[in-house]
Amino acid sequence: TVRTDRLREEFDLEFRWSVFPLHPDTPDDGQELTDLFAGRYDIEAMMQRCKQVAGELKLPFGDRTRTYNSRRAQELGKWAEGQGAGENFHMQVYRAYFVDGLNIAKPDILAEIAASVGLDAAKALKVIAKRSYAGDVDDDWQRASELGVTAVPTSIYRQQALVGFQAYASYRQLIAETR
Repeated sequence: TVRTDRLREEFDLEFRWSVFPLHPDTPDDGQELTDLFAGRYDIEAMMQRCKQVAGELKLPFGDRTRTYNSRRAQELGKWAEGQGAGENFHMQVYRAYFVDGLNIAKPDILAEIAASVGLDAAKALKVIAKRSYAGDVDDDWQRASELGVTAVPTSIYRQQALVGFQAYASYRQLIAETR
């Protein structure tokens, strides 16, 4: 993801986070990237590219080898947005997943993340258990399908999309060309 504060400041933009079903069949205990991509991608090159762009964006990026199911994190993210802590929550989930390699399918890890951004951990666990925001996530998944989104991150501005980790200059160009 790109640092939205910079774009917000430079272009006076408003952002809407939408979630996408990236590998929704991933088991709760996760899956090795080598198994997930099974010879389809050069994982080392892919991770190096991600690290490079993350560095350009001044975002940390770790050496993860597993992927985890993000559905619960997406649902809790919708709750965090409603509590005014959405962007901070999303950034902390990013850090937990992409930097620390934590399993974001685990409710206790998500509750810790919620607490780290000033939200009530016990309420977070209740939201997860009740699946209170499942419908909101389903709506986002449907919207992603309708827009033809097939990868994350995908950023859409006036029907134009940037797919994957992109340098800040790419976002600036997209906005300038479509204004």
